[in-house]
Amino acid sequence: MNLDITIFFIYLLGMLAIGLYFTRRASTSVDHYLLGNRKIGAPVTAVSMQSTSMSGFMFMGGPAQAFQEGWHALWYAIGDAGGSIVNLSVLGKRMRRLSQLIGALSPIEYLEKRYESASVRVVGSVIAIIFLFAYAFAQFIAAGKALESLSGFSYELALIIGVGVIIIYTVAGGYLAVAVSGFIQGIIMLIGVTAIGVMAIPYVGGISGLNESLRAIDPTYLSIWGRDLIYYGQWGVILGAVLIYAIGYMGLPHVTVRHMSMQSPKTVKNAIIWSAAFNQLFTFTPYILGLSAIVLLPTISDPEMVIPELAYTFFPGVLAALLLSAIMAAIMSTCDSLLMQAGTTLSRDVYHRFINPKASHKQVLLVSRLCILVGGIIGIVLATYEPPAVFTLVVFAFGVLGNTFLVPYVASVYSKKANKGGVLCAMIGGAGTNIVWETFTLQNVTGLHPFLAGLLISIIGMVIGNTFGRTPSPPILESFELAKYNHRIPKNLEKGISDDIAPEAKNISRFINSSFRPRSRGEAKILEE
Repeated sequence: MNLDITIFFIYLLGMLAIGLYFTRRASTSVDHYLLGNRKIGAPVTAVSMQSTSMSGFMFMGGPAQAFQEGWHALWYAIGDAGGSIVNLSVLGKRMRRLSQLIGALSPIEYLEKRYESASVRVVGSVIAIIFLFAYAFAQFIAAGKALESLSGFSYELALIIGVGVIIIYTVAGGYLAVAVSGFIQGIIMLIGVTAIGVMAIPYVGGISGLNESLRAIDPTYLSIWGRDLIYYGQWGVILGAVLIYAIGYMGLPHVTVRHMSMQSPKTVKNAIIWSAAFNQLFTFTPYILGLSAIVLLPTISDPEMVIPELAYTFFPGVLAALLLSAIMAAIMSTCDSLLMQAGTTLSRDVYHRFINPKASHKQVLLVSRLCILVGGIIGIVLATYEPPAVFTLVVFAFGVLGNTFLVPYVASVYSKKANKGGVLCAMIGGAGTNIVWETFTLQNVTGLHPFLAGLLISIIGMVIGNTFGRTPSPPILESFELAKYNHRIPKNLEKGISDDIAPEAKNISRFINSSFRPRSRGEAKILEE
């Protein structure tokens, strides 16, 4: 085995070690396995949130899109650069407080309890399971391609090895393993893409030199409308490209779960600083490398392999292996979160809620692990047959999830009137619109990006549906009000709330609401942390 392959496999073993290290802790309770006992600090929250969000898309799909469309692809990067700031600022504190007050351990369970409707949980679970696995499927393909490029193994063998490691440490270590490995992988991603950028971008003469070269090849590469001006005058496409990542993260269950797992609402402030710094250093470089490849690698057969090719072009084998670990880090950090969230949805939101309500902690943990394992194996099998482009599948799955859950999550903490009628219309309307838009390529006909079309219908559905649903119950309204402020929840009650495995947690939540709800500004001030 070559030295560069050996180095890469040492990295994979390191990820396995993380999963095994957290195995015992993850097995102590459902809360530990699904949310890390709500003890995740700012750096891990922020960086793992970003590494989870960005995925193999940033090393494969994004550069490929820039290679094919030119500077137009940077609209996605512009939205991505601010996405984490928007996500944490809008949802962070309130969702952290409200999820604990109502005793929710998963993003889908949170919606059911906030909107007091089992049908919300059913619809949310079905959409989440399908598209979380579709999103993970795209990461499987990226993992197979990346490891195939590095090792020389067949695509099928590379797929089994790469994804096998992800499945094992996710099943073993649960959310803590996913969060900590996401932090480590985020740092590796940043170092890797920066190193390749430092070598490749000066080689083409910096940004100005790159633009001169692109102009000589095809002036439309420099247009905001894309190569050959394919989106000329379509501002709906441009706006959708920015918004899908600027606000879309608020609709991804595997990302919003980071709000629920934070150590406290105060964690948000530092997490914003960490994620903002990470984004500005990382987000734009992969796209610019894709543009550079138009000049440096004009005959490359697979544009999604731009960054691996550049790594081997500018670095010796051993260093290239280290840098390509960044690609696997991006893939693994998203894939493990997707599998973790899909397993949570199947075990917590389907099995425990509807099939076996009396299931013990151990049974729920076992089902979650089995779902992750079986789902991963099925994904490997499917990824070996006619794999689609990573970019296409990621944007589709991302868009449907965002259009399904973004409006319900935001409304859950900002609208007292939001109810199950509105959220069902928003979820079904948003998801259905995105699917129809993509299936029938309506973007070309309407000039509207699928995400923007889905967002508009989701908002309209929420407004209209709210007029038909009933007003939330007093306990939910009281929890909603309490979640607005920096109230301290007594430590002796925290575990009982977050462990909500038994019905008693509902009574605890009601007790907190009635006992600690501020009735005046003076009371609110006393209760502030």
